[in-house]
Amino acid sequence: MMKFNPIAYGKEVKSEAKKVTWPSKDETIKSTIAVFIMVALASAFLFMADQIMAFFIRLILGL
Repeated sequence: MMKFNPIAYGKEVKSEAKKVTWPSKDETIKSTIAVFIMVALASAFLFMADQIMAFFIRLILGL
């Protein structure tokens, strides 16, 4: 059974953290804009789907 060594773990974490490549400011801005656009499109789609379903439910129930 392996023993947990916090010092070795810390060294491994530091070694892996050095390998991380962070996005540039331009990449971050473009990705953020893309996310906002996709959220807006998904919201619009779900709103329209909800309104259409509500219309048909009201039509069926005669309310």
